[in-house]
Amino acid sequence: MSQLETAMGMTIAVFDQYARTDGNRQTLSKAELKTLLEKELPNFLASGKDKGAIDNVFKNLDENGDSQVDFKEFVIFVAALTCCCHKYFEQNAAK
Repeated sequence: MSQLETAMGMTIAVFDQYARTDGNRQTLSKAELKTLLEKELPNFLASGKDKGAIDNVFKNLDENGDSQVDFKEFVIFVAALTCCCHKYFEQNAAK
């Protein structure tokens, strides 16, 4: 598999790993999203200063307001975060 195919497979696998803990394999609950962020993106929440960060992330991801984050909503989040990281690294490489 190519690197991109591997990355896509890993994105699916990570979502599936955390989505199944409450019995619904199709979505992430707020608790599942919190665990995923803490384990898979520890630097994203590294500051720990904003206690409402998980609530804010969850609210912003839950586009359809069903109190669950589905795979499409999750992928949009991963893509947006990846874009931010890309921009950050481009700016720092220019310095």
